[in-house]
Amino acid sequence: MDTMTPKPHRAVTFSDPAAFLSDLDPRMVGEIVSSAADLALIVRDGVIQDVALASSELAEEGYDKAWRGKSWLDIVTPESQSKVEDMLKPQDDSGVKWRQVNHPSSSALDVPIRYTVLPIGDESTLIALGRDLRGVSRLQQRLVEAHQDLERDFTRMREAEARYRLLFESISEPVLIVSAGTLEIDEANAASESLLDIKAETLRRKRLQDIVAGANAREVESVCADGLANGAARSEKITLSNGKACRLQVSAFREDRASRLIVRIVDFDKAPAETDARSQLLAYLEHLPDGLVIADQDLRIVAANAAFMEMVKVVGQGQAVGRHLGDFIGRSPTDVNVMISTLRNHNVLRNFATVFRDRFGVEDTVEVSAVKAPSEDGPLYGLSIRNVSRRLQTDTSISEQLPRSVDQVTKLVGRVPLKDIVRESTDLIEKLCIEAALEITQQNRASAAEVLGLSRQGLYSKLKRAGIDHD
Repeated sequence: MDTMTPKPHRAVTFSDPAAFLSDLDPRMVGEIVSSAADLALIVRDGVIQDVALASSELAEEGYDKAWRGKSWLDIVTPESQSKVEDMLKPQDDSGVKWRQVNHPSSSALDVPIRYTVLPIGDESTLIALGRDLRGVSRLQQRLVEAHQDLERDFTRMREAEARYRLLFESISEPVLIVSAGTLEIDEANAASESLLDIKAETLRRKRLQDIVAGANAREVESVCADGLANGAARSEKITLSNGKACRLQVSAFREDRASRLIVRIVDFDKAPAETDARSQLLAYLEHLPDGLVIADQDLRIVAANAAFMEMVKVVGQGQAVGRHLGDFIGRSPTDVNVMISTLRNHNVLRNFATVFRDRFGVEDTVEVSAVKAPSEDGPLYGLSIRNVSRRLQTDTSISEQLPRSVDQVTKLVGRVPLKDIVRESTDLIEKLCIEAALEITQQNRASAAEVLGLSRQGLYSKLKRAGIDHD
């Protein structure tokens, strides 16, 4: 039995059709039939005599002209011919039967039509009423595709979760996943169990304050609040409930529209000297008056100290992390390109003069020293940024040069024609500007030409005229 074929049901007909329908003329009956079905066929001895189409999509296929005079068996796909043969046989009184058959189409897909047949006149003449199932077929196809997409997403999710679990449990450092709102421990790895002497199942029912000595509970709450506000924070030395000394390092992240914290527990007993020295160094760097920033190989900011945050005029690292260095450093993109080119070639950069912009566009003169360091994900660039605008305002060694030079020029008034004085002044200013551009670009001729808005050949010509060595 074909499970896809609907079970036949006995139609409920009008109780007295002769009283109301006897006056209908054939044209009206034809309009009613063609409107009630997407497709209607008049079939005599298996041959299609006439076609009525209510569906515009079927009309576009040209079935009304192509099917007239053809055998019904010839216009269906081979696997549907047996169903058509059944419908052409004399019908019993078991009720209305619907059968789905497929018609070849000009497109790659067949056209599925669901038919029922009714005899008219003698048994050799039938009317076949059809319903276009392409809409249903498209919905079924979308449902199958959506189900397959869900299956693929679910498989990827399970694989990602398995990798996360494997990584989480294999980390030798104790790590806790904590809910930011309640500070309840959601996850704990095997290293946490070993350090705290508490099973993971028991840890998941505790709050973070419960695993430290009572006197340190307030400090734990404070460092978690700082981590949530700034993205990362670290505690001072605290004591766990089992008496071990440690330090908490807190990082914040978002999951399921809720904030959570990654809490790393640094055990002092394993490497106390190294841990203390490294933490002290990081603390000093954090509080240095010069701005310190670390950028990745794409020049995106990875981390920065408090002084850099103050220079940028932002509250937390989250407002600066991910931004490009060029958003804050350089008169033009050339400055950053020169710095990075020097770092890539020599691994170090010292006292590079440029400008620094805060997030409101206010500029200050700065000196940048930098270093390149390798990492697993590519090179990292560490930059030290020092504001020197006040120092330049009080430094008269440079400013005194220009008035003396201008005085020398103005003393020529009365002795030399004006056009010669103007030419002399122009040459002097041009020479000073070229020397400044070369100093800014670390004697890089191509970059100096770009800073001055000149072509490289134009710069060489002016260098020669000004008597500046350009070899």
